[in-house]
Amino acid sequence: MKTAIPFKSRLLALITSNNKPNARFLFSHPAHFLAFGFGAGLSPKAPGTAGTLLGFPLFFLLSLLPIWLFWIALAALFAIGVWICGKAGEALGVSDHGGIVWDEIVAFALVLAFSPPALVWYGVAFALFRLFDIWKPFPIRYFDQNVKGGFGVMLDDLLAAGYAVAALMVIRFMVEEKSLIDFPF
Repeated sequence: MKTAIPFKSRLLALITSNNKPNARFLFSHPAHFLAFGFGAGLSPKAPGTAGTLLGFPLFFLLSLLPIWLFWIALAALFAIGVWICGKAGEALGVSDHGGIVWDEIVAFALVLAFSPPALVWYGVAFALFRLFDIWKPFPIRYFDQNVKGGFGVMLDDLLAAGYAVAALMVIRFMVEEKSLIDFPF
């Protein structure tokens, strides 16, 4: 006698292969499309870095808004991220799948809001955010391991953004006020 496989299990098997999301998964729900950064999260190498790069166009788009609306929009994108990242993680059966990059996109846009508007500073901001997102110093690693679901996905990147902003402010102070570091620009 054959055992019936639940519809949800059949659907998940159809839209993923070897627990790897694919284009079918990406387009199977709007939340998946957004959580995977419009496809950036499907990158076979460094999907988090690919997703972080999307923080640039998001920041530049949001920076066209009045400052008060910029912060409201960024907060709304964080709140939306809790839902979409949770939805995608639930569909994959992995709370914080590596391909879910909406958290990197929104958090890096936040870091850019504190960066001086120059290419070298944007590069420093990018490097700092990736460093803290990958390294996960205390308490980031704790929250990454213990807070699950969409909020957990968004929270650890928000904390990494906080570390990146703090480090960026220290470097900026050293460069602009003390001239301890001499960037060639």
